Amino acid sequence: MATCSLDLRTRLLAAYDAGEGTRDEVAHRFRVSLGLVKKLLQQRRRTGDIAPRHRFSGRKPKILAADRRQLRALVRAQPDLTLAELRQQAGLACTLPAIHYVLKAMGLSYKKRRSGPASKAARTSKKRAARGGGARVASTRRGSSSLMKAGPRPT
Repeated sequence: MATCSLDLRTRLLAAYDAGEGTRDEVAHRFRVSLGLVKKLLQQRRRTGDIAPRHRFSGRKPKILAADRRQLRALVRAQPDLTLAELRQQAGLACTLPAIHYVLKAMGLSYKKRRSGPASKAARTSKKRAARGGGARVASTRRGSSSLMKAGPRPT
């Protein structure tokens, strides 16, 4: 739904202030909802402004600037902390993905692998298989074979 222009908001409130009708009648005249008229009146009474307030909409962050500074200090001091350990040490009341997204937005990383160094002596994967050309099976489906003669199926 599109935001009403500032001009429409001004005309709407001017008509109401001039006594050209009730809130419901003014809403009907300007083809807007009664809720819009009520919210505009409330916003003007509360803030003195009737401009759109999109910058204030949406969910408020649970991890504030002070929490971000604390997370940065914790990661610098101990870069191998897990998300759960970070949450516990920072005393945050949020989900682990929330911490992950904040760390990602801050450009920080956290524990990615085990603490010990990788073994250089032991094999890490199986030997590669030989390349192509082995015996092929036409199909794994029961009863279908490229060797079977084509013809009508028995019923």
